This record gives sequence, structure tokens and C-alpha cells, in this order.
Amino acid sequence: MSIRRVLAVVVVLVLGGCSASPGTRWSAPAPTVVASAASPWTPREFTVLGAGDVLLHDGLWNTAKQDAGGTGYDFGPIFASVKPAVSAADLAICHMETPLGEPDGPFSNYPLFNVPPQVAVTLKDIGYDSCSTASNHTLDVGERGVYRTLDTLDAAGLRHAGSYRSQAEHDIPTLLYARGVRVAHLSYTFSFNGLVRPEGKEWIANALDVRAVLDEARRAREAGAEVVIVSVHWGTEYQHEADDFQLRIARDLLGSPDVDLILGAHVHVVQPFEKIGDKWVAYGMGNQVAWQNQALDTRDGVMPRFTFTESAPGVWKVSKAEALPTWMHLDGGPGRLEYCPGSTGEACAASARRTMGTVRSMGATVQ
Repeated sequence: MSIRRVLAVVVVLVLGGCSASPGTRWSAPAPTVVASAASPWTPREFTVLGAGDVLLHDGLWNTAKQDAGGTGYDFGPIFASVKPAVSAADLAICHMETPLGEPDGPFSNYPLFNVPPQVAVTLKDIGYDSCSTASNHTLDVGERGVYRTLDTLDAAGLRHAGSYRSQAEHDIPTLLYARGVRVAHLSYTFSFNGLVRPEGKEWIANALDVRAVLDEARRAREAGAEVVIVSVHWGTEYQHEADDFQLRIARDLLGSPDVDLILGAHVHVVQPFEKIGDKWVAYGMGNQVAWQNQALDTRDGVMPRFTFTESAPGVWKVSKAEALPTWMHLDGGPGRLEYCPGSTGEACAASARRTMGTVRSMGATVQ
């Protein structure tokens, strides 16, 4: 018997006499596993912070141009006061209300927005992780505006949900991480202001439909999401009360085991928070930034902060709901977003009182 034949026999004997067909990898016998006491389970926890509309008007981008010294646009000073709160959250979600334009414009206001893209760099810098992009203004400048907005957010390092560049992109839920916990972010809008999605490209932006939301939430769970957050663009503009449509949709979505939290936008004023069962909805967060000076309440905003705690392995509940009021300063000087908790300014204090009264008006225990 040749040396090669002897070695082949030895290999077969060592591997337990196994044989394999051509192309099949050999597998060694499974190692013996020594049992050990299981490590004690330790509940995990993370915080989610939301915010209302990033709604840029010319007053704000003119301020940003002045803050940049006349060359380009620097939105950092406008948002500076909220940076500590936003950056401290384990997961921070903004709402990009409008399409982003080319760096040098031209830019436009209502009714068809097209705004400076430099704001995306600021949103990332102050700590936002993802932005919802489904709104009634998503289609203001057509397909080109959608694609450019998403390209700009990508370049800034911001994740996004609600509008897409392809069917394939649409079909993959946005998955984020918060202290190692996989969280899905979904985004839907009730309206496109009469504009129509291109035929055959309905995937370009998410229209609000309960079944569509729940289907995506289920796919997100199948992809490994432990918590699912839905940003919803809805409601009656300038009304502090949640309307019947909002109330119904909230109950339909939170009644599903696949949806854990709703963050509402669109109405430009603060609306209540509500606890439905053991889940939460912030019906309206007002504006994060805007140059709407027609009424004081359009300058009020709120950043909800929810603490999720693992009550059993893989079971997540909100253990704390907080409201962080903001105020848009537009009275003389440059426009600035003011962070009201702890502020000594009377305008901020008055805004915070209005905001907290509204947030708690449906009986929610909110800190």
C-alpha cells in the first residue's frame, strides 16, 4: 500500500469513517460542550428623542447665510441650543419636511419648497441619527427633489425613511441601533398636497395606509427589529387637538404587536401625547424650526424623549415619557431655536407652559 493510500485511510478513520461526495467539505465531529450556569439576565435600556418639522423659510436661510459670513449657509447657530439634548439621546429622529436643493440654489418657499441642503450637515452635527422624509411636501419638486434630498442626507451621514430612489430601497426597512438594540424607523404621510406619485413609481414616497404600515412593521420584525417606531405626517393644521383620523390611526397602529411608538408631525403646533394601552403616541411635535410668525403657538415646539426598558428578554416598554419644550425666537436679531427647560427667558417660559399644558391635555403622565 502506498504512503498516500495509508494517509487517506488514516484521515477516514480520524473523521469517524465518514465519506463525502465530490465538492463536499469535511466536517470534524462536534466538540463536547461543557454545561455552565447561564449568565443572569440584565435588562437593557435606551432613549429615543423626536422633534417636529424642520421647515426652512427664507428668513431662516437668510439667517444661516449671515451666520456663514455671507458665503454659503451655516445652520449651526440656529440649532445650537438643542444640541446637548439631541446628542445625549441614544437615538434621535428628526422630520425633514421639505426637499433639499442644490448648494447654491435657487431656493423656494411655500407652496413648493426647495431649501438649502447645508441644513443636513447641521442636523447630523447636533446629533440626529435618522430623519423621516414622508410629508405633504415630499414631491414639491418632483423625482429629482426626492433623489437629491436622499443623496444629501446620505452624504451627511443621516439615515432616512419615507421616500426612496428605487423599489428595492423601498422594500428594505430602515434599521438603526440604539445602545446595541436594533430599532426600525418607518415614515408615512397622509397627503402630497394634490401632487401625484409618478406612475409605476408609487414606491417613491409612502402614503399613509394602515395595512402598508403594518406590513412594513412586520418585515422590520422579520429583519431583526426589536422596537419599531413610526413617524406619521397627519392631522389638521394649527389645531391643538388630535382629530378623529389621528385617533383612529393611532389605535389601529398601536394595537399591533409590531408597532411600539408613533411620532407625529405636520400641524405646526404642539398636540397632546397619549398612552394607548402600554404604548405611546406624540400626536404633534410642532415645528422644530420654521419662520412662521403669524401666531405664538406656531413658534412652540416639543422634543419628546421616551425611555425604553426591557421588561423581559426581548420585551420592550416605555418606562418614562418626557417633553422638552422649545421656542422659535424671531423677535429682532437672527432667528434662533431656544431650548426652554431651565431657560430664564420669559418667552421661553411662557412657551413651555403652553406646550406642557397641551402635551398633558389628554391625561398623559409626562415629565
